[in-house]
Amino acid sequence: MKQLIILLFFSVLLFSCQDKPAPEEEISADSIFLLDSKWQNEEGKELQLRDLKGKNLVVVLIFTSCQTACPMLVADMQNIYAKIDKKKLKETSLVMVTIDPENDTPEVLKEYAKARNIYGEPWIYLRSDKESTRELANVLAVKYKKISPVVFSHSNIITVFNKNGEMVSQAEGTVNASGIAETVNKL
Repeated sequence: MKQLIILLFFSVLLFSCQDKPAPEEEISADSIFLLDSKWQNEEGKELQLRDLKGKNLVVVLIFTSCQTACPMLVADMQNIYAKIDKKKLKETSLVMVTIDPENDTPEVLKEYAKARNIYGEPWIYLRSDKESTRELANVLAVKYKKISPVVFSHSNIITVFNKNGEMVSQAEGTVNASGIAETVNKL
């Protein structure tokens, strides 16, 4: 009996000394990672915004059939990409979110990215349902309105988030050279 008690004591002691998973870091009340919406990337993989935690994010809302502002916003994102220090680039994701989830399927997003040679790391393309897209747009202060089945009127805002999903910068309109440098400096 004494040996059983000693064995139980050491079993409890051993169990209590085992590595326990670290508690998950709390997410700030200012973080976009609090949004519970579900998204799909250009590969069709489902994710939540919190899955992007740990990298700085440069986010812009676009739609692939846009012939006016979106090509300029995409060019701005390419210019930002070109100016980011390579070490910092490993800590950064450039995120394009469609405001036209009906037409911008994962396949369309992937084709769009490949056609512009902005595919793969650090580029991420996201689509969700209309409600989740509108919720994110509201958080980013991006206004948009569907004008026809394939045309939207929308704000042109590039937003930078830190690794915890907290907004650190926004640039309104298409970004000029000094605006690109300022955006890059926020990473």
